[in-house]
Amino acid sequence: MGTSTRLYLDRQHPLVYRAALSFADAATKAAAEAGLGRDLVELINVRCSQINACPSCLKAHVPQAVRAGVDSVKLAVLPSWRDAGIFEPKERAVLEIAELVTQMPGDRHSQERYDEAAAVLTPDQLSAAAWVATAINAFNRISVTSGHPVD
Repeated sequence: MGTSTRLYLDRQHPLVYRAALSFADAATKAAAEAGLGRDLVELINVRCSQINACPSCLKAHVPQAVRAGVDSVKLAVLPSWRDAGIFEPKERAVLEIAELVTQMPGDRHSQERYDEAAAVLTPDQLSAAAWVATAINAFNRISVTSGHPVD
């Protein structure tokens, strides 16, 4: 068996990667303008990266979440956030949107979950949370496809 190396998408097409960075920056700015703090943005980033099993994005965003003020206990139990009982309504709402965008279930329960999040978030906040989740999902896919190592 031969060894193969992965092509780093970000290096192969740096212009496209820079566009992805600009897209993520715009989503983060929209979140801030909608009143979603950096802590909520980083909760989205970490949760999506967990679902997508993206080690390099987790390595980047877990420390950023801590710097943004996310409690370490919340980060530790994030995969079971629904059952933990320690997440505030707005945190639960953005996590719900993050999971809906990442998993795209499309079943009848997804509408109920969306409606629950929409009852807590303003339309601008809901939209911004979805854009942040979409952006980190793109980076998860870039990183996983490229096989980026965790240093």
